[in-house]
Amino acid sequence: MKEIILVKYGEMALKGLNKKTFEDMLTKNIKRRIKPLGRFVCTSAQSTLYIEPQDEDTDLNEVVDRVSKIFGIAALCRACVCEKDFGDICEKSYEYLSDVLGCARTFKVNAKRADKAFPMKSPEICMELGAKLLEKFPGLTVDVKEPEVTVTVEIRDTNAYIHAENLKGAGGLPVGSSGKALLLLSGGIDSPVAGWMMAKRGVHIAAIHYVSPPYTSDRAQLKVEQLCEKLTDWCGGIAFYCVPFTEIQEAIKDNCPEEFFTIIMRRLMMEIAQRIAEKDNCLALITGESVGQVASQTMAAIACTDAVCRIPVFRPCIGMDKTEIIDIARKIDTFDISTLPYEDCCTVFTPRHPKVRPQLGDIEKAQNSFDFGPLIAKAVENTEMKTFNFEG
Repeated sequence: MKEIILVKYGEMALKGLNKKTFEDMLTKNIKRRIKPLGRFVCTSAQSTLYIEPQDEDTDLNEVVDRVSKIFGIAALCRACVCEKDFGDICEKSYEYLSDVLGCARTFKVNAKRADKAFPMKSPEICMELGAKLLEKFPGLTVDVKEPEVTVTVEIRDTNAYIHAENLKGAGGLPVGSSGKALLLLSGGIDSPVAGWMMAKRGVHIAAIHYVSPPYTSDRAQLKVEQLCEKLTDWCGGIAFYCVPFTEIQEAIKDNCPEEFFTIIMRRLMMEIAQRIAEKDNCLALITGESVGQVASQTMAAIACTDAVCRIPVFRPCIGMDKTEIIDIARKIDTFDISTLPYEDCCTVFTPRHPKVRPQLGDIEKAQNSFDFGPLIAKAVENTEMKTFNFEG
C-alpha cells in the first residue's frame, strides 16, 4: 500500500502572483530537512505539496516530525494513495484505517472533491463510504459534531487520498522569504522565543552573543550554543557570532555612573550588533525585550537604546507576559536549557539601583565621557563565528 505525506500551505496560499516564489522556498526547505531520511519526490498542486518516499524503509513518523516544524505549513498528514475509483477507496480505507477505527467509538467521513469530474459528489462519498465503514466496523457509530475519528477522502487530479488525522503545521511563512535578521541571543528564556517568532514570519535568523570571561564561564557560552542548536529544528542553519565583551564592560564600570550601566551596555551591544549585521547582510536586529519586565526594558530605557540604532529592531515579545513566553519556550524545547544556572554577561556589574526612567541626554553624556570607539572596533574584529545546522 502506497503512503505519502500531504502538506497543506498556510497563509502563503494567499500570496497571489508571488505564490510560486514562496512555494519554491518552502519546497527547498522541506527537501533540505528530510534529505538525511532517504529519497523523496516533492510535487506541488492545488496549494498542496506531495512528499512521496522512494524507499520502502523510510521512517514516515520521523519525516512528519521534521516537516511539522517547518514554517509555511498549515497542516500535514500521512495519507494512503488510491485509484480514483470508489471501490478501491473503500478497500484501502478498510486496511489503512483498521487500527484507528478498530479502537474508536465514533467517526464521520469528510470528502473533498477537487476533481469535479469524479462521478460521485462529496455528500454522496460521505454517505456511501460511511455506510461501508459501519458494515466493516460494527462497533462504530456516526457523530458528525464531535467524532473521535474523522476519515477524510480527497479526490484530486491524479489520485484519491485517504487519511484520518490532520496534524497542525508550524504556520507562518517559509524561512528566508522575509530576509535576514540578527538575533541578540542571551542565555535567558525570552530571546530564543523572539528568534522563533521572527523565523515564523519568514525571517532567516543569525545570532550574536556576548561573553565576558572571567566573569562569565565557558558553560554560559555552551548553554547559548545549545539554544542555537535547538532553534535549528525550526529556523534551519544559524550563523552564530560570539563577541568578547569584557573590556567594554570594565570600561563602563570604571567610567560611567552605576545607575546607567545596563542601558549603556545595551547601547554598545546594539552598536556592535549593527556592525556584525552589516557584514552578514542582516536587515534588522531582534531582541527578546518585553515592556516593563526589567529596568532596562521600560519604555524610557528602550527609547534610549533605540537612539543608537540605524536599522529596525524587532521585539516580538514586547507585549507578552512571562507566562506566555514560557509556554512558547516549552513548546520549542528551549526552556530547560534557558533555565540552566549559567549566567550571561548581562548579569555582570548589575547596578544596585538602575535608572528606570532615564533621559536620553543624561545617557549620551555619560557614555560620551569615555571613547568606546576603539574597544567596539576591537570587539568586532575579535568576534568568532561558527555555524549551526539542523542535524536531526
